[in-house]
Amino acid sequence: MSNETPYLMVGLPKGSLEESTLALFAKAGFPVAKSSRSYRPSFDDPALDGRFVRAQEIARYVEHGFFDLGLTGHDWVVENNADVHEVGDLVYSRASNVQSRWVICVPEASPVKTVADLQGKRIATELVETTRRFLAKHGVSADVEFSWGATEVKVPDLADAIVDLTETGSSIKANKLRIIDTILTTNTKLIANKKSWADPRKRAKIEAIAMLLQAALNAATLVGLKFNLPKAALDAVSRQLPALRNPTISPLSSPDWIAVETIIDHKLVREIIPVLKAAKAEGIVEYPLNKVVY
Repeated sequence: MSNETPYLMVGLPKGSLEESTLALFAKAGFPVAKSSRSYRPSFDDPALDGRFVRAQEIARYVEHGFFDLGLTGHDWVVENNADVHEVGDLVYSRASNVQSRWVICVPEASPVKTVADLQGKRIATELVETTRRFLAKHGVSADVEFSWGATEVKVPDLADAIVDLTETGSSIKANKLRIIDTILTTNTKLIANKKSWADPRKRAKIEAIAMLLQAALNAATLVGLKFNLPKAALDAVSRQLPALRNPTISPLSSPDWIAVETIIDHKLVREIIPVLKAAKAEGIVEYPLNKVVY
């Protein structure tokens, strides 16, 4: 066991992003243990310590130096107007690996059609300051109030409009709401305290963590594929399967056969394997990937 003292404090999001973040860290090679009642994660890397905090607060704590780095949404960096170094994008969420949007919504039957129509209206949202800045940019004055949750149920009785987060828009449609504009597109970001980023030792560790987290995300939609193929069939297979670009090709003991290995999008496997079998490929193996570093 290492006797190294932790020198990097990490802010991990508590709440909806928690489980997906822990899964990402584990896949990146940084498994985190936690108990149900503890806000202090246990890292197997002796250089790391940290806390679980709501994503809405992490950017402030990173800016103020309590955390050297943290994971939070771009939306909360903007909302807090936090002065932090953005190390990189990590496009993942509770449900998917796509960007989300903060959108202005009104009931389907509302007469509100554009942002200008919100003049003098009441708007409920968690993203209060960002919403106010957006309205001010459009010359609109409205009453923007903080929503503690279940924002979509507050129209039309408690508010004229809401600003809420969506990935697919399905919840908005299910609640009979209509989107009139997008305020902000967001995804998870790895952010660092500016003094920590200027420290060579801390920066090197932060960059290593960022690379491995991104490598784990890169691998999420990819698989490895390897097979043995008659050498004479390689050109024909390559023409039919452009996804097999730049494969690794190795000779086998038989001069008429080669071993091929490549990385492809997992959705293409169902199309590729029948073609390979038709080309007399043998020993076809598909395998999962943990990390892909570009």
